[in-house]
Amino acid sequence: MRNVKLGLFLVAMILVLSACGRISAEQTRQEATGITTALSDKKVQIPESELRDIYLAGGCFWGVEAYMSRIYGVYDVTSGYANGEGENPTYKDVIRGKRGFAETVHVKYDPKHVTLQKLLADYFRVIDPTSVNKQGNDQGIQYRTGIYYTDAEDAEVVQQAVAQEQEKYTKPIVTEVKPLQNYYLAEEYHQDYLEKNPNGYCHIDLSILDEQEIVIDPSQYPRPTDEELKQRLTEAQYAVAVNNDTERAFTNEYWDNDAPGIYVDVATGEPLFSSRDKYDSGCGWPSFTQPIIPDVVRYHEDTSFGLVRTEVRSRAGDIHLGHVFDDGPEDRGGKRYCINSASIRFIPIAQMDEENYGYLIPVAE
Repeated sequence: MRNVKLGLFLVAMILVLSACGRISAEQTRQEATGITTALSDKKVQIPESELRDIYLAGGCFWGVEAYMSRIYGVYDVTSGYANGEGENPTYKDVIRGKRGFAETVHVKYDPKHVTLQKLLADYFRVIDPTSVNKQGNDQGIQYRTGIYYTDAEDAEVVQQAVAQEQEKYTKPIVTEVKPLQNYYLAEEYHQDYLEKNPNGYCHIDLSILDEQEIVIDPSQYPRPTDEELKQRLTEAQYAVAVNNDTERAFTNEYWDNDAPGIYVDVATGEPLFSSRDKYDSGCGWPSFTQPIIPDVVRYHEDTSFGLVRTEVRSRAGDIHLGHVFDDGPEDRGGKRYCINSASIRFIPIAQMDEENYGYLIPVAE
């Protein structure tokens, strides 16, 4: 009977290991209280000095604001009135057209995640640059198209973008390219108008941005030393992330978390997985069908415990995340990324902006 029990125990151990990672003897003695993330209060803000500005007029600013704010790398977008005469125009002043203001959006973007060339290419996808004072159903000088810059170095980039766009048309492009003369914030009810009024008028097809190239720069997520990580992480996190341990199934922090947001490397903060790709695999650990982009993870053969598995490690942090298996949902690629909660940190979608991940909100919505 003793041999039978021993055999059953060994079989159970193999099944657990094949499900996800290596079991920590220390953690198996812990109570099922979950893991508290040591870095959960860490906030990352982009200094204003690291952001760039561009001002774009493209017809009704409700749609332009909503469209530009969905582009990865854009930090903030506001609606306002630009390059007109006088000061402090109101919406009534602007629609009369006598002061020459254009409905314009102010785009603040992070050049580490998106280039001005990319922003302008996306801008030209939703306007008719050959149309004079008219976009969609809107007509008037306030609906003209224009690109207004504040940095003289941007002028050449803008001119090159316009020249490249001109090759697509036989009619001349009439989009203004000028230094920003002035910009006044529009009334509050115009800000985030389509978020406040989901069925409001929009002359732009926002679905154009459904498929975007995501850029995650690993140089922005330097890896701390092991000694620094030992100070910053909990004991359980360090054991898993640095020493390749595995936490207990069904008692870890995120195995049953279904809130929208992203999961980042606990050591560096590099974005790794999205709630959109998370699913309940029944294994007791967070399971994903894919990383946010393929480049953020690395793969290594793991032959420990007499098994052949594929270990998943983070790119920038080079920490142990878990393993990937071929038993995931077939209609979503067939992969199951079985990841330790201790190796990742969850950022709810409501906090992504303040933690400098706002450019990835579309992948979590």
